[in-house]
Amino acid sequence: MKRWPTALLAIAVLTGVVFAQRGFRGGGRGGFRDGWGWSRAEGYNTPREMVQHAGETPNWTNAPGFEKDVFTFARVRRARASYSRGGPWDTDAPDSDLNLSFRLQQMTSLKVDPNGKFINLTDKDLSDYPFIYMVEPGSLELNADEIVALRKYLLNGGFLWLDDFWGEEEWENAADVMKQVFPDRNFTELPLDHPLYHCVFDIRAKNQVPNVELGTLSEYDPEHRTWERSDAQVVHHRAIFDDQGRIMVLATHNTDNGDGWEWEGDNHYYFAEFSEKTAYPLAVNVIFYIMTH
Repeated sequence: MKRWPTALLAIAVLTGVVFAQRGFRGGGRGGFRDGWGWSRAEGYNTPREMVQHAGETPNWTNAPGFEKDVFTFARVRRARASYSRGGPWDTDAPDSDLNLSFRLQQMTSLKVDPNGKFINLTDKDLSDYPFIYMVEPGSLELNADEIVALRKYLLNGGFLWLDDFWGEEEWENAADVMKQVFPDRNFTELPLDHPLYHCVFDIRAKNQVPNVELGTLSEYDPEHRTWERSDAQVVHHRAIFDDQGRIMVLATHNTDNGDGWEWEGDNHYYFAEFSEKTAYPLAVNVIFYIMTH
């Protein structure tokens, strides 16, 4: 695997961290997301090329000559196994990718690619991206070439984050596919005393991030329900490790961090309760820890 940018090894711990909601707009999704049909991101190479919900995430530039010496939020472009469970690979894009990238460069010393990246597992430049994100793995399927490419990538130092899938059926599908990648390795629950939870923010619970509609309604729900189905009430953070104990795969199950980044400006309660308290702190910790280990 190619040598990754040296700047990634010098991420400063956040100081005076206060998240401020950006561009509060009110309202909800309307009908923006396709959800079940064709991919809205087909034909695009970066989320920056797509139209955001309302108002663009602020753009920025990095020092001339060091444009590639940055962290890039790379989302995996993939096929979809079933239209009866899970969603497509571009769920929450482009806002989630761009909002998180903006927050990283705004609130840390990490230099971040302002455009992000959509990438296939079989692309020749996959090894240029030490972090890849895959959403809705409840509908995941990989062909033989993708399985081989992902195994090689992870064993050579890469990291995969699986996020936004709910219930036992979706978990079983994701776990079965990852078993094809690593027949001799299993997921294990990541304990809260793991350094990942305490490297920047002190995270003491695996809190649930609901989708924006459910999260917004939970303010008025006496039970404050945040799970999407009855078998998805408990949040799991499970990991696959290499032989040296490095995290190769992190699966955040029964939670939707992507919505926490995507809809940060649409409802103040949702932002304050889920984006600010859980989705962003977890993402910052994950990226900080993975890029320094």
